[in-house]
Amino acid sequence: MNPHLPLGISFEFFPPNTAAGREKLAATRDALSARSPRFFSVTYGAGGSTQARTLDTVEALRQGGVSTAPHLSCVGSDKAAIRDLLGRYRESGIESLVALRGDLPSGMGGAGELRYANELVEFVRAETGDHFEIAVAAYPEAHPQAADVERDLENFARKVKAGADFAITQYFFNADAYFHFVDRVRALGVETPIVPGIMPITNYSKLARFSDTCGADIPRWVRKQLEAYGDDQQSIQAFGTEVVSRLCQRLLDGGAPGLHFYTLNQAAPSLRILDNLV
Repeated sequence: MNPHLPLGISFEFFPPNTAAGREKLAATRDALSARSPRFFSVTYGAGGSTQARTLDTVEALRQGGVSTAPHLSCVGSDKAAIRDLLGRYRESGIESLVALRGDLPSGMGGAGELRYANELVEFVRAETGDHFEIAVAAYPEAHPQAADVERDLENFARKVKAGADFAITQYFFNADAYFHFVDRVRALGVETPIVPGIMPITNYSKLARFSDTCGADIPRWVRKQLEAYGDDQQSIQAFGTEVVSRLCQRLLDGGAPGLHFYTLNQAAPSLRILDNLV
């Protein structure tokens, strides 16, 4: 592993729900495993709505020999259910988790016994000690539901100090947002590594919708150029690769400890970016 990149590269996947999706993910796993990632992570829905498929996906990914970390969220769940899941993960030999608050599913009445990510991290530590390496989420451009930036920074510091080993950020396209966030939380006493989350640009309309929902800012000049390409997917892909490659290079040159790619279960977009880095 590159000594200047102590947390290396990592990749996030979502659980496929079809046989074709599972076959595609196996090929993606093999292609990305060749880059010696530190770990894979696997999402699951709010309230554990895809929990069974998450565990199946974790097991499938681990067949490639890469450490795999399931996401674990607390909203809409209770301590007994989380305790049971932690036990299943330990029995399966899983040693890493991504601990999140999660979003309350539509129609679910209560948030559950653990309302915030810091409470989840504390619970995991109380139940399992140091068995799991725990990652938490960070939001360089502020959580979309944050009351204000100062409170958001304090909330982040709280969940890290509850026992997290490192953080992975929401994706962003402005390197200054990441560096400013790191400076601010360091001033709050947070010394754990903060890994930038990277979203390859492959489809503008989908990216714009998702970014508007999750609060990730797409710079105006990037939006305008992507809009100008219309349905020219080849140009969108080439421009997106260039933009995100430059972002990654600046992050690494500025001291980022790793890169975490949101793959959307595709290998090629992340590989093109990695091939551009020096």
